[in-house]
Amino acid sequence: MTQSPDILCIGSVLWDIIGRAPSHMRQGSDVPGRITRLPGGVAWNIAMTLARFGVRPATLTAIGRDAEGDELMTSCSEMGAIMDYVYRSADLPTDTYMAVEGKNGLIAAIADAHSLEAAGDKILTPLEDGSLGSETAPYPGLIALDGNLTQRLLDQIARSPLFASADLRVAPASPGKAERLMPFLMHSRAVLYVNLEEAGYLCQKEFTTSQAAAQGLLDRGAARALVTDGGNDASDGTVEGIITQQPPAVLVTRVTGAGDTFMAAHIVAESQGCTRKEALDRALTAAAKYVSGEHAT
Repeated sequence: MTQSPDILCIGSVLWDIIGRAPSHMRQGSDVPGRITRLPGGVAWNIAMTLARFGVRPATLTAIGRDAEGDELMTSCSEMGAIMDYVYRSADLPTDTYMAVEGKNGLIAAIADAHSLEAAGDKILTPLEDGSLGSETAPYPGLIALDGNLTQRLLDQIARSPLFASADLRVAPASPGKAERLMPFLMHSRAVLYVNLEEAGYLCQKEFTTSQAAAQGLLDRGAARALVTDGGNDASDGTVEGIITQQPPAVLVTRVTGAGDTFMAAHIVAESQGCTRKEALDRALTAAAKYVSGEHAT
């Protein structure tokens, strides 16, 4: 029997292939390090952290009917996610993300998410066929949405009656895809989770602080925006005001997935009744633990 999810995570679930080196790197560097392959993608990173907090996430994504896809489905299920609603295609291969990180942070990354983009709105079928909801009875719970979806599909989601009752938590997949989230800037039910650079893309303006970026997003029509800036302060902005806090200082050992961890921890904190200040503090602490190499819980 299919379990009932506490939250839906819509977007990329793929294999993360990450090369990490303990030394500083630059273009052309050839250094020893470690290469790992784990389930990844923005939607999955959020789901994984939610599962660690005891929340039951279900993913809506596209995964191929290939050997890599079968292995990915098994791994994700074993890590606590409900995978019963995944769209699986025999014609599309399982997506992959590859990144190189040094002591000085992310050096380069390539996301091959073409299958997710090709699947389009087929991944949303459970929200309209009655499995999770329909146009007349839209899904009423939390939904974490990532910007790896196509511009066309994100535009469709922003207007769709299937999402009319949802608490939408939205994050870009990368700074280069931040502008895809424009339809959610004036969406009354959407909470935006972005970093300083992504806020700049959305506002077409350069910001130097998270507080200024949060205000800029509110000025553009956002109902709520949370802005992070690495080891610098982060801000939570609403019409009621902006809250700004400094994250704990830690030794950075990894960066890929830190923003997703922040978002997941914040969602959990608010679902447990935390105040805005408490939720921001818990999210920053979880993200700091993650980049230092600890589990986010």
